[in-house]
Amino acid sequence: MKMRSTAPMWVAKTGYIALSVFFIAAGALFIAFPAVSSNLIGRALGIAMTVFGVVKLIGYFSKDLFRLAFQYDLEFGVLLAALGIIILLKPDNVMNFLFIALGIAILTDGLFKIRIAAEARVFGIGSWWLTMLLAVLTAAVGLVLIFRPTESRETMTVLLGLSLLAEGGLNLTVALSTVKIVKNQYPDVIEGEYTEKGRDAR
Repeated sequence: MKMRSTAPMWVAKTGYIALSVFFIAAGALFIAFPAVSSNLIGRALGIAMTVFGVVKLIGYFSKDLFRLAFQYDLEFGVLLAALGIIILLKPDNVMNFLFIALGIAILTDGLFKIRIAAEARVFGIGSWWLTMLLAVLTAAVGLVLIFRPTESRETMTVLLGLSLLAEGGLNLTVALSTVKIVKNQYPDVIEGEYTEKGRDAR
């Protein structure tokens, strides 16, 4: 039987890693320079969220070996891409919407990753505890971002930077520890073919 192509898996894993590094770098930049332009923040994150949404969708349909990292990325990928497009189309007063939208996205991703960490523990993945720790931290920061404890734009930009650092670190950890790609992976139709043969035998 023909082996499954690993190209979509490599695209998804590479995209996860690259965008995670981007979020970490952007987070560090926002913390170091909290007075950065709102339009620049909105456009950069709008593009990144849209691309990351597409990468998540590719990951969901790539069906890597463990099926851990991408298992919730169908709905979340669509949500992230939609939020990114909205941010790009509505650049005016983007910061208010950005904090809430990104906070919801980060909180949701953190909660999903908590479950992934629990499942990674069952799989015997040794770094599951790191994923769990980062997921809890990310969810907490996302929650704070939603409720906006201050109206100071510079303070909120620093908080945005912290949330991007947490999100980037979380996704980088998940991609490196739970996405397993093997060259001899068979497609999922094996089970279906087995079922059909069993029916024919009857």
